[in-house]
Amino acid sequence: FSHAKNQRSGTAKTIGSTLFPHRHRLRTHHMNPMMMSLGFFIFSLPTLAYQELQRQTKWRFAETGVVGVRPRQQFIGLGSDDITLRGELRLEVAGKSISLDYLRSMGDTGKAWPLVDGLGKVYGLFIIDSLNETKSVFLANGLAKKIDFDLSLKRVDDDRVDLLSDIIFDYVNSV
Repeated sequence: FSHAKNQRSGTAKTIGSTLFPHRHRLRTHHMNPMMMSLGFFIFSLPTLAYQELQRQTKWRFAETGVVGVRPRQQFIGLGSDDITLRGELRLEVAGKSISLDYLRSMGDTGKAWPLVDGLGKVYGLFIIDSLNETKSVFLANGLAKKIDFDLSLKRVDDDRVDLLSDIIFDYVNSV
């Protein structure tokens, strides 16, 4: 916490102790770092944590047949860029099943969302292609204690990060 000069009296005081007099009670261990965000959804232990991230990037080639030799390949552009997040949600340990419902409602919009990892790397704009969940280990009331999920994302932006402002503007106006 920094020190600031009181503008009226000219005396210095600690901002942290003024705003947070019991800051010694604050602990950072309760704060869970973000693993990744998709739009405004944060992947983390309290919401939904994935255990595996698989990315498949493709490029497109046109093939021309040539007699007596291998076909010729001509690069014609970028192909698909897909990311799959796989994880296991255990309600007694971490995560909330409502997180899957929230992701499903994001997919229902058909919109593209920015995908950013916990270190700030922007992967691009992605649509939710599919969400699969498998429930198991049931309680007597039918509540699943274990939910496995696969979230499939497809990139749609072609490095157009300028579209991010449109997404944020649309979201703010819809709230």
